[in-house]
Amino acid sequence: MKKQRLGHSHLQVSELALGCMSLGTDEKVAHAIIETALEEGINYFDTADLYDFGVNERLVGQALTSVREEVIIATKVGNRWQEGKDGWTWDPSKAYIKEAVKGSLQRLQLDYIDLYQLHGGTIDDPIEETIEAFEELKKEGFIRAYGISSIRPNVIREFVKHSAIDSIMMQYSLLDRRSEEAVLPLLREHGVSVVARGPVAKGLLSDHWREKIKDQGYLDYSAHELKELLEKLEQLTTNEHSLNGLALRYLLHHESVASVVTGASSAQQLKENVRAVKEASLSTQEYKALQTLTKAAHYNQHR
Repeated sequence: MKKQRLGHSHLQVSELALGCMSLGTDEKVAHAIIETALEEGINYFDTADLYDFGVNERLVGQALTSVREEVIIATKVGNRWQEGKDGWTWDPSKAYIKEAVKGSLQRLQLDYIDLYQLHGGTIDDPIEETIEAFEELKKEGFIRAYGISSIRPNVIREFVKHSAIDSIMMQYSLLDRRSEEAVLPLLREHGVSVVARGPVAKGLLSDHWREKIKDQGYLDYSAHELKELLEKLEQLTTNEHSLNGLALRYLLHHESVASVVTGASSAQQLKENVRAVKEASLSTQEYKALQTLTKAAHYNQHR
């Protein structure tokens, strides 16, 4: 599988990343999915300390320990479980980040984390302090690169302008093109990579879209609009491009997108995504046709 450089770092990530949140807590099932990912050429695995009270990090660490030098392991920080584990609070403080990384390293069975990401963020956060924490962890050798997972343009702008950030994980798909206007030009200018999450829009951009449409629609699309659009997109499919292939290749056509991250609850589901991402790159004509059919939406909040 093709690999791309993540920001200004030395990390080379596969075009498809495995989002580990949906692995579940059954060790045998989780390890089988991760093993399939490795067999298919995926080297980029994304987890978070929030998932299943840290169990997800443990499963990912156990499954990848024998191939540690061949993979990129990413995790996230900032959501702090309450004592009774019935909810969490947001804590982007330097003190918490530098303490939390120790727990992630232990659960993942790692000496260092390849990509450490802030798991959200608001414009009211102590951003300068947060950046200091990541920079110190990098100098101390606990992390190789850092990024944030955010859909807020105002937060993204602050990190891009005031830090040596390498990546932004953001929601981005053919059905959610808000970032194209709000942040992608800035990221391209500064050489910051995008890791696109939600690339198949909860299964709407797949062969199973008819059973995925909800009465409330999706973002700016009503259920009726979705049906009309997806029927038109389906007409663009060929022997070279499936519907989810069009969806993934559309994102990877943009030079700032280093990888698309999809979850998988089974090895078969993962193989479908691998097949899709390995389809041919889009031509300029195909790319423009997809842009013409879909809405170029805008962020109305967090500008």
